[in-house]
Amino acid sequence: MVSFAQPQESPVTRSEENAIETIDFSGFLAGNDESRKSVAKAIFESFKTIGFVCLTNHGLPQDKVEAMFTMSKSFFDLPMDKKMLAPHPPEGGHHRGYSAPGRELVSQHVYDRDDLKALREQSKDYKESFESGRADDPIMPNIWPPDDVLPGFKEACLDFYWTCYELEKNLLRALGVAFELGEEYFTSVHKNADSQLRLLHYPSAPYEDEGVSRISAHTDFDTFTILFQDDVGGLEIEDPNMPGSYLPVKPVPNSVVVNAGDFLAMWSNDTLKSTSHRVVAPPSAAVGGIMPSRYSIPYFCACDFNTVVDAIPGTWGEGRPKKYEPTSAMEYIMKRFATAY
Repeated sequence: MVSFAQPQESPVTRSEENAIETIDFSGFLAGNDESRKSVAKAIFESFKTIGFVCLTNHGLPQDKVEAMFTMSKSFFDLPMDKKMLAPHPPEGGHHRGYSAPGRELVSQHVYDRDDLKALREQSKDYKESFESGRADDPIMPNIWPPDDVLPGFKEACLDFYWTCYELEKNLLRALGVAFELGEEYFTSVHKNADSQLRLLHYPSAPYEDEGVSRISAHTDFDTFTILFQDDVGGLEIEDPNMPGSYLPVKPVPNSVVVNAGDFLAMWSNDTLKSTSHRVVAPPSAAVGGIMPSRYSIPYFCACDFNTVVDAIPGTWGEGRPKKYEPTSAMEYIMKRFATAY
């Protein structure tokens, strides 16, 4: 049973120490119509201004979040030969299973095969990951290690996936309210749960190796991303007032970070920002010249693969043309996956 702290008069908390606003989501989950609209508009304004927001009182049980982090660490602590019993396929289109450090190249662009080879040789992103989705996905079936390698791992991932899906639906409803299109406007194209749960581990490394980035700058190509992170830090987002400069997003206990993705930018005709972000090694976290391991769990909210993403009513018209052609969600996702593997 999730309990909520008493919502403040304003759902928004601002801090000079953090690049993004913190919003109390309980006013949407358990509030009256006025409170729900206030929270929805606050999220909308954060996405419009900087593309990111931190949510507290988000409705996910903290003990379940902590249990998922424990299971994630147990998986990444396995010997490499055990983790490789669930290998990510060679091509990016089947985005499931385990990827060893250096296997994936996070990229913002779509390249030809020769470009990809050259970029992968240059990349120093250093992380390992495990991808999963719903159990009955016919396009990207899950790839699990044998049950005896880590008992309960498969069940924990699937259970947490559906827990995140509940928050996904509530956030989609908030966006529908903010756009004044009705609560179910966006949920109507997110019915199939074609989203993705990713477990991420950034191994410890000497801090003086400045050539190693934990994840290069990129945008997410989904509707939005829900991020759970530990207290190590390192997430940075591009400053909308100084392109090319990045601002730190400091971890807030018992919260999630949510950022708008490319599809939300396309739907809103760039009213909402899909902001470039990266993960670096913050010097404040180094101990004896060594960066500690970092663990995070992003949940990528994707619309149904058969969706055609097009600018929604009210975001375009005379004097404000559409910035994007209608886009097949499946084709766009597969092209972006192909740049990574």
